[in-house]
Parts: sequence; C-alpha cells; structure tokens
Amino acid sequence: MTETTVTTQEGPDEAVPQAVTADDSGPGLLRRLRAPRRPRLWFEVLLVAMSYWTYSLIRNAVPEQRAEALRNADWIWKAEHHLGVAVEESVNHAVNSVTWLIVGMNYYYATLHFVVTLGVLVWLYRSHPGRYAAARLVLFATTGVALVGYYLYPLAPPRLMNGGDFVDTVMVHQTWGSMASGDLKTMSNQYAAMPSMHIGWSLWCGLTIFALASVPWVRVLGLLYPTVTLVVIVATANHFWLDAVGGVLCLTFGFAVARVWYGALPYALPRLVPVKAKDRPLQPTRA
Repeated sequence: MTETTVTTQEGPDEAVPQAVTADDSGPGLLRRLRAPRRPRLWFEVLLVAMSYWTYSLIRNAVPEQRAEALRNADWIWKAEHHLGVAVEESVNHAVNSVTWLIVGMNYYYATLHFVVTLGVLVWLYRSHPGRYAAARLVLFATTGVALVGYYLYPLAPPRLMNGGDFVDTVMVHQTWGSMASGDLKTMSNQYAAMPSMHIGWSLWCGLTIFALASVPWVRVLGLLYPTVTLVVIVATANHFWLDAVGGVLCLTFGFAVARVWYGALPYALPRLVPVKAKDRPLQPTRA
C-alpha cells in the first residue's frame, strides 16, 4: 500500500511547512496575513520609500510650537541638573574642541542614520526572508509611535535653547551634518527631538545584527553602533540624552507589536520562509 507524505526540515533556521490533511480547508485571512512569506523586491522598495516619505511629511507637518518646545527643553535641562546627570553641554564642548572628530560626527549624524538602516533591511531581505517582515514591522511601529511623540511633546534640541551655551557644530564648522541646521533647516521640523529616532533606528539595527550575525566581530559592531550614535547625538547638541530614552521606549513598543502580531520576536522566527505544502514535490513512501 502506498501513501503520500510531505517531508519537512526541522530546526530554528529552517522553514517548516504546515502538515497536509485531507480535511484541511486552508488558513483564514488573519492567519495568512500573520504568516511569514517571501518578500517581493518591488513591493518592499515601494513600501519603504512611501513609508519614509509619509513619515517625513507627517513629522514636518506637526506644528513646530516653538514656545512650548523651548519650555519643554528648559524643563528637561533643569530636571537633569537636579538629578545630577546634565552631561550634554560638557560632551558638546569637549568634542567640539577636536575639529576632525566633531566634523566626522556631523557627517555621521547626517548619513549613517539612513545608510545603516537601509543596509540592515537589505541584509534581512536577502539572508533572513522569514524574519524580514517581522523585523520591518518593529521598525515601522517604532517610527509610527514616534510621530505621536513629536505631536504631543514638541521639544527644542539643546543647540536651540534660549540662553544655552551649546555649540551648533554644523553651523560653527560649516559642515552638512543635519537637516535641522544651516540652509536645510527649513526642510525639517526643528522641534521634533523627542523621541530620538537616531537612537530608535540605530538600536534596532544593532540588536538585529547582534542577534542574527554569525561573525563575532560583526556582532560586537552591532552593539557599538547605537552606543556611538548616542555619543554623536549628544556631542552635536541635536538631542538630550533623555531623547534617547524616548527612542528606546518607542523601540520597545515596536517589538511588542511584532510579538503580538507574529506570536514571537522577529529573531525567534525561522530564517527561511515557510514553504506551502502544495508547492512542494510530494515524495512517495512505502508502508
């Protein structure tokens, strides 16, 4: 007697197709939406481009509310002094005294925020397709909740504080280091400093690299990236370190959304995309 079975591959990095039964009527719509699937390049490029365009549009459309943003900055600065953790000004002045270092940080602030994030997305797409959608959802949910923060809590960066002694390093050194300084300042909402998406995105990149990279020194670089980013955003006077805390909270929300939707954190999902049983060749076996 001959019966048909479908073989599967086991293991955390392998795709495990669903079992085939005679009375299987197929998954429901919600189940299909939540199931990891192989991402399509054209769709992902369009989605990322449209999402970033929408994010920038909404972020810059939020009323700048200058007076409230300056009041909030004063409150945070006084609170940090009261707690004895107001280190931003000292870091800003110390790094600004080393020209090559601060100029490098200006360019770091302006470019790596986008370059590294896109690079990690491409790496996930190519090497971890089963985890790509969940990790992307974390990034999108993090960014989405950050927009709420920009609207509810306008905040001026340290370099724009009234009576502050912070150095706007881009203006002083005439480098293209921030969309919120120099000739580019009219293109960006200058009072959307809380939460810091430089920290939210860099920590997402760092955790993803640390969790999934196989080369030890690359994993170490993954952890160093958000750490260096924190130094950069403070040294360039673009953020208080408490803005970084806001970025971490947003990222935590993003991971929670992915955990609820997929039933697991992105890094715990199979590396490969589950293969539908109907698309796999059937292998006859003899009983």
